[in-house]
Amino acid sequence: MDSGDVAWVLVSAALVLFMTPGLAFFYGGMDRTRNVLNMLMMNFYCVLVIPILWVLVGYTLSSGTNDFIGNLDGFMLKGIGAGDGGTLATIAYLGMFAAITPALISGAVADRMTFKAWAIFVPVWSLLVYVPVFKWVFGGWLGQRGSLDFAGGTAIHVNAGIAALAAVMVLGKRRGWPHEGHPPHSMPLVMIGTGILWFGWFGFNAGSAGFANGQAAQAFMNTFLAAAAAGAAWVFVEWKRDGHPTNLGAASGIVAGLVAITPAAGYVSGAGPIWIGLIAGVVCCYAVRLKTRFGFDDALDVVGVHFVGGLVGSLLIGFFANPAFFDDESFIAHGFMKGIFYGGSPRLLAEQALANGSAIVWSFALTFGIMIVLKKTIGVRVDAETEYTGLDLALHSETAYHGGAA
Repeated sequence: MDSGDVAWVLVSAALVLFMTPGLAFFYGGMDRTRNVLNMLMMNFYCVLVIPILWVLVGYTLSSGTNDFIGNLDGFMLKGIGAGDGGTLATIAYLGMFAAITPALISGAVADRMTFKAWAIFVPVWSLLVYVPVFKWVFGGWLGQRGSLDFAGGTAIHVNAGIAALAAVMVLGKRRGWPHEGHPPHSMPLVMIGTGILWFGWFGFNAGSAGFANGQAAQAFMNTFLAAAAAGAAWVFVEWKRDGHPTNLGAASGIVAGLVAITPAAGYVSGAGPIWIGLIAGVVCCYAVRLKTRFGFDDALDVVGVHFVGGLVGSLLIGFFANPAFFDDESFIAHGFMKGIFYGGSPRLLAEQALANGSAIVWSFALTFGIMIVLKKTIGVRVDAETEYTGLDLALHSETAYHGGAA
């Protein structure tokens, strides 16, 4: 990297870090007043422990030439000095990704998971689930086969989304769900969080180019267009279906579009990001209702938005991938490394399905196992009284609002 590229990656890393507080506001506004500080703490905890874990062992285990897992040659950044500015910038940037990924899961387990269990779950899940999947997708066996994931659709959103489903299956439903309504306590917080997420996502996607180049600019534009298209699609679907457009629908649609364009951001162009956003907005708008039909209490729609959105965006690469944006000549050398709409064969679509299927099986199985072990040892759920009175006061000795609230 030259100095301009290093500067761009560092700025992008700061933008991605800002996304975690944005996610905390987004989730916190959707949560109940008596649990909002717990949700904020669950998110901020991830940026307290994961960067340290990433520098110690996460980065070295996710890199290297092995197909499935790295080694400990870079333990505690061994051998990386001040002169390796590009490497340090990249490690810092990827550490921000590692921090926000488990934070995504917090929205699914809201209102009922003990913080002690969460404090253990986050680093264990990161090492056993996130790091291997990240390695497989970026430089490991899945990436070498030819699957594409520009900024983490498979490694982050599908991975965390299916983990959220496994976690809530072990954790169980909130008391009173789904008969009791659980509306957002603060839509202004939700909208502020959405704005921060959208802002930070430009670093998330455009920064993944690794350079300040044309592909970064294309990813930036795609991020803008897909989020707008998905937000509009969600609003118009609920307007027609339910009779009214909502701010929550707009916010959820924007995030769904951001999730869906993440794996494709550097590989599509023209109307591609708009179509991806429109499709994701419609599909995710209906997907969030599946929790009621199938009885899994995903409190803040992590499965419907992140899992479904990431999967939709990743699979649509098989149709919309434009080979003009593949910087890696090894991609171009494969005849299947282009979308069906650009004359490619279904091979790329098949590789996308294999990559996501592998991540789904691994993440679901290990997350379920981690949660079962925690449940059998220290417990994962607060008692009935704490759930009724609120986690903020019981677990953190704080309240977000004075004067009493639901």
